[in-house]
Amino acid sequence: MEIMDILNTTIPLSDITLEKVVFAVIVAVIGWIVVKVLVSSFKKALSHASHLPALVIEFLIRFFSILLYVILVLVVLSAIGIDISSVVLGLSAVIGLILGFGLQDTITNLAAGVWVAALRPIDKGEFVEINGISGTVTAVGIMATELLKPDNTYITIPNSLVWGSPVINSTRMETRRVEVRVRIAYDSDLHKAIRVATDLMKAHEGVLPSPQPVVVVTELADSSVNLALRAWTKTPDFGRVQGDLTRDVVRVFKEARIGIPFPQVDVHLDRIQ
Repeated sequence: MEIMDILNTTIPLSDITLEKVVFAVIVAVIGWIVVKVLVSSFKKALSHASHLPALVIEFLIRFFSILLYVILVLVVLSAIGIDISSVVLGLSAVIGLILGFGLQDTITNLAAGVWVAALRPIDKGEFVEINGISGTVTAVGIMATELLKPDNTYITIPNSLVWGSPVINSTRMETRRVEVRVRIAYDSDLHKAIRVATDLMKAHEGVLPSPQPVVVVTELADSSVNLALRAWTKTPDFGRVQGDLTRDVVRVFKEARIGIPFPQVDVHLDRIQ
């Protein structure tokens, strides 16, 4: 049997000849080499573009490589004699579906970014809490909002989450109310404790005279009377005033002989006869 006769032999249960198979193998080998060369050249070209982040370069290289291999597979199938029109149509549908789902989030974040930029529930430099994440706003982009936490941790939040979640803005208002909670013993002079704590707040230079600082009884607990020192201050002074009052209330209570009780539990042991 001559070589041409062998090449013209069809594969069982198909009309594909060995000639087409050999040709497809040759196309696959050459195509594989071409893909390697193109990917290498593309990688070198992107490497010279120093303005692109490394993560973007890696993503583009992988995407380009996958695209070339898909094209190579289609070319090999066509060389064998398989009708690839249905395959291309199916791939187009799958790609369209993937892009549709992918762009859905993109469009949502883009629209949310427009609303955030227009209505300004947050602004650059403000300290906010979004979905349990607190930080200073460093940028509001078209796709994401950037926060910097007090420990210098950088966080990116999708705009859809910013727009769809309650936002606690701690620095939007000019003034804030400081609240310091403290407990005193039941045998302490309650009126004296309230007077001492009120004088402490009034003496602090960061406490505003209006609204006036007040001390309220918040709870009659098991082993203590719980008080809350409430004073208004300018927003930039909030942390300092709260820290000073928390520290100094312990000192002034000790000086006034007002007891701050420790948590205690009474345990009674009964002897069983």
